[in-house]
Amino acid sequence: MLDGNHLSVKRSITVRAVVTPAWKEEAEREISNAISTTDQQLAQLEKEGQQVVDEVRNQSANPLDPRVQEQVAQVQQQVASKRAELEEQKRNLLQQQSQVRELEMEQIVEQGQIESYCDLKVGDNLMSKMQVAIVVRDGLVEAIEQG
Repeated sequence: MLDGNHLSVKRSITVRAVVTPAWKEEAEREISNAISTTDQQLAQLEKEGQQVVDEVRNQSANPLDPRVQEQVAQVQQQVASKRAELEEQKRNLLQQQSQVRELEMEQIVEQGQIESYCDLKVGDNLMSKMQVAIVVRDGLVEAIEQG
């Protein structure tokens, strides 16, 4: 909305969480689930990669033909690239899991961002209006911090 003295703008709001036993348990569960999913993706990748290699070799009259070997090498390269990506993702998750375990109770941690709209009018402090954070404890808003 826009008129001569008034404007509605979108802003990002930082969501901060107070570390509690319930928050920690939920964070660890989410990370453990993500690690498990990554492990499943790795296993699936290896299985599918081997199936494609076997298929390429079986469809060829001469599995030792250089073109077949090149196709196999390309598939293996793609699998290795995706494997490295998934392993990096898993390392990051394990690091996050370790960090969550080290958090102390009542510590405040950034949990993410949400977006909202705010109204600006002539004379408002733009920085104050844009810098907003919400503090939550076990999902309940505990504080709204502005500026």
